[in-house]
Order: sequence, then structure tokens, then C-alpha cells
Amino acid sequence: MNNSWGDALRSYAQPKMLAMLALGFGSGLPFMMFISKLSRWLSEVGIEKSTIGFFYWIGLAYALKFAWSPVVDRARLPILTKLLGQRRSWMLIAVIGTILGMVVISGANPSPDIAGSLTPIIFGCFILTYSGATLDVAVDAWRIESGTNEEQATFAAVYQLGYRFAIMAAGYSLILADWVSWQATYLATAALMGVVAVIIFFVKEPEAADRRPAIGLKDSLQANVIEPFWDLFRRLGKWMIPVFGLIIIYRLSDFTMGVMTQPLYHELGYSKTQVGLVQGTFGPWPMIAGSIIGGLVVVRYGLMRALFLGAILMLVTNGAFAWLALQSGAETWKLLVTIFFDNLAVGIVGTGFIAYMSSLASREYAATQYALMTSAWALFNKIAAGFSGILYDAVGSFQFFLITALFGVPAIFLLLYIWRYGSPIARGIDMSDSNK
Repeated sequence: MNNSWGDALRSYAQPKMLAMLALGFGSGLPFMMFISKLSRWLSEVGIEKSTIGFFYWIGLAYALKFAWSPVVDRARLPILTKLLGQRRSWMLIAVIGTILGMVVISGANPSPDIAGSLTPIIFGCFILTYSGATLDVAVDAWRIESGTNEEQATFAAVYQLGYRFAIMAAGYSLILADWVSWQATYLATAALMGVVAVIIFFVKEPEAADRRPAIGLKDSLQANVIEPFWDLFRRLGKWMIPVFGLIIIYRLSDFTMGVMTQPLYHELGYSKTQVGLVQGTFGPWPMIAGSIIGGLVVVRYGLMRALFLGAILMLVTNGAFAWLALQSGAETWKLLVTIFFDNLAVGIVGTGFIAYMSSLASREYAATQYALMTSAWALFNKIAAGFSGILYDAVGSFQFFLITALFGVPAIFLLLYIWRYGSPIARGIDMSDSNK
């Protein structure tokens, strides 16, 4: 990679990046309202942390999306596909599903003393997460088809930027919940997803790759399942296991500690308004800066250096929550410092990680292959995160965040191994082969 910094910066100044910004927001908001804000709501009403942790398993939809990604890749929706195209039609139907899920959650009144009070939330979360996962599949495919491999890092950075705006909106939702109610908050975020649905009508459908329709069960299985997975295996060869090992464990630290951050804030005495102001007003900007920095680092120095930088930053900044757990008094500056450095690292990590997986996916099987990779790490990480409440209760907040920070060490060693000995495609630099 020998592009100048000017070339790297000009890659952001393209109209299609605005569409990527809106779609990144649409992908991020449903996930944040499930994984982060819901844990605060349940913690406040007295639901046990072990239950909150296991509740996270509903989000396995994001890990299992590879199972229906071939459908998103090739199946045509009646009327909608003809009007909007393959990618936009699936994005629209998925967004409508997220709206329905949030509306169902808004009708819940959870309580540890009332049997069945969690049922509406469980039902709504299933709709929300499976729709959100489907949206991710369609958006990822749109992103990969809409740009060259050289543009994928830039797309990833802008996607992360939109995702950070969603985190900002989710942060302000805490303030709304403090002032009004959680029920009203979920209705408000459903309305925001309605805006995303309208924007989809103005997004440009990418030029279609060779998505030939399959005829019959055998042909469908061959075209939608066997061919995409065999294509990925053929190109990676013996590096399939190390590469997928890295993908699976690279963000383990983030996921295992992330579900317990809101309960930690509640334990330390931080109000929803305090947390919402920090996360909504100050928190996203280091994420945005980190996303842009991550994209520039990838373009200037390559994927392996960007991934290594991100792994080191995750180890250090995730450990900052252990420091916060030892602090007395709910002082805003302590929360701000912790979230600032953690979000900066998350932005850099997310951009490099997305760009790496994008470099491994071929255009012909974009949705299926990318969904396979994201599902591989999401499945393992979400199952592990489901036990986070048990670990939190067993060792306490300080030890919990210290232990989860150290989960990032094995990923560093595996990354160094692939960097030193891996094939070009395993290192994400064989761009021409990834498009075969």
C-alpha cells in the first residue's frame, strides 16, 4: 500500500458514501437498542444479571444470519424486487421488521415479581434481532457490490460513522427514558427507523453481479450454499482455519465485557441522563475519529498493521473499565475518560475488521460469504457473552473487566502468525483473486 494521504482522504468524497452513512445508522440502531439499552432497563427493574446475560442469546440471530443469507442474495421479493432491486427490497422489508420489533417491546412492563412480564420483550427482541440481522446481510452485500476492493476500507469507515450516529441516538434515548419512559423511548427509535425506510427509496441499487436464479432444490443448494462456501475455501486453502480462528476471537474481549457495562454504570450510581449525555454527546466523536483513522491506516499501511493496532488498543482500553469499577462516586469525568478511549479503539478496530473480512469475500457471493464470516465470530462471541452475568457475579466488577480485557491476548498472537506466514489472501492483500 503506497497511496498518499491525499488519495486516502479523497476516497471519502463520493456521493455513494452518504448512502452508506444512512445504512450504517439503520444497521446500528436496532442492535444498540437490544444489546445496550435493554440491559440498563432490565437492570433497573431488578432483573438478575445472570438473566440479563442469558437474554443476550436472543441476539444469536446476528450469528445465525448465514443460514438465510443465500435467500437474501438471490430470492426475489414479490413486487418489491421489481420496483427497488435485489438489495434495496430486502433492506426495506428488514427495516419494517425492526420497526415492528421496537413497537412490540414498547408495550412491555418487565418486573421480577410478575410472571410472564418479560414475554413481550422476548417476542419483540426476536423480531428486532432477526430483522436487524437480515438488514445487515443486505447492507453488507450492497456495500461490497457498490465499491471496488480499494474502496472497501473507505466504505467500512463510513459505515462505522453511520453506526456511531446510531450509538449517539441510542445514547440520547437514555435521557428520553429518564425524562419520560422506556416505552416511549422504543417508540421514538422505531420512528427513526421509519426515516431509514424512506431513505432506502433514494439509495442507488448497485449493478447486479451474476445472481442467476436457481431452479429446483438441488440447483438451489448448489448455487446458494455449496458454491459460495467452496469458493471461499478454495481461495483460502490451508489458511481457512487460522483466518477463521482470528475472525472468531478477534473481538471476544469487546463482546464479553460489553453486555455488562450498563449494569456497571447503574451499580456505580450513574443516572441515565449522565450516561446518555456522555454516550450521546461526547462518546460518538472518538468513535467517528477512530473509524476515519482506521480507514486511513488501512489505506496507508495495510490491513495487518491496522488489525494489530486495533488489537493492542482493545487490550488497553477494555482494561480501563476495570479502573472505572474501582472508582467511588459517580463523577462524570471518570465515565467520560473511560468511554472516550474505549470508543476511539472501537472505531479503529471496527473499520479494520470489516475491511479485512470484506477483502476475503468475492463479489459473486458477497452476502453469503460475508455473512458466514460475521456469523462465525458473532456466534462464538455471543454464546460466550451470555455467560458474562455469571462471571460478573462470581468475581466482581473489577476482576470481570480485567479478565475480559485479557481475552484479547490470544488474538494478538494469532494475528502475528498470519501476518508473518500467511498467504496473500489470508493477509487481505490479494485483491484480484478475491474477485474471481
